[in-house]
Amino acid sequence: MYTIKPETIKALALDLDGTTLRPDNTLSARTIRALKICIDRGIRVIICTGRSIGAAEPYRLALGAVGPMVYFNGAEVVDMPGGKLLNTAFLDREVLDFCVDLSRNQGIYFQVYFPVPSGESGAPTAAGELLMAERQSEETEMYRKHTGIQAVIGDLKAAIPGQQGCIKSMFITDPATQDLIRPKLIEQFGSRVYVTRTHPAFLEILHPRASKGLGLQHAMSYLNLAPAELIAFGDEENDLPLFTTAGFSAAPANAKESVRKAANMVIGSNGEDGVAAFLEEVLIHFKGH
Repeated sequence: MYTIKPETIKALALDLDGTTLRPDNTLSARTIRALKICIDRGIRVIICTGRSIGAAEPYRLALGAVGPMVYFNGAEVVDMPGGKLLNTAFLDREVLDFCVDLSRNQGIYFQVYFPVPSGESGAPTAAGELLMAERQSEETEMYRKHTGIQAVIGDLKAAIPGQQGCIKSMFITDPATQDLIRPKLIEQFGSRVYVTRTHPAFLEILHPRASKGLGLQHAMSYLNLAPAELIAFGDEENDLPLFTTAGFSAAPANAKESVRKAANMVIGSNGEDGVAAFLEEVLIHFKGH
């Protein structure tokens, strides 16, 4: 039985969707309260999400969390709220070109986050984000409702040559179609791509140095944290690298089976405020406080 020493915990690595957020993509009052207590006690909250900075920002603000955050599944690590860019890993144009062809030939919805330079001098800051797709569809609207980000419609083939790469790209389709896409990408590019499912409908393609685990490592280095000082929470395939990076891992009861099996502990579902209940029991109400 794996036990936590509450007094040694200095940070929480939190996935948002399916883990910390309720099924309606909101933060409950209970979860906000529990995480704010942890922050007040000096425990860092490191958001580790597939979301863009803009799509994650309302949750960070609600918690009052500051410091390094992992966005786009690790493609960007940013010190917030200042926006200091700590690490980037952008997917190259050849991979994008292949994905656009696959999307067009198979009629599968595909979208890309391109970096938009801030134009500011001095220390590197997080780039702006341009989400682009080739057609308006039910997938476009579904993603907008999920994240609040509206895709700009345009010709991706025409846009790619003017870009240094992309922050992340994504097919939005059913799991069966994802299972057909993944081997094509691996066969074509091998270790040059990182392909991961982040939601039942989202198959993301990123640079191989972009993962939540690698992003968390950058955040840990920035904060001088050891693995034993972190607890990681996640529910999907893309959260597994968090589990191998942090000293302790917890998955909500609604998590994918493989994620539950990989976690040190299964906690209550996101619909039951499982993260908050765990924090209350293990960190907030333990005898040291």
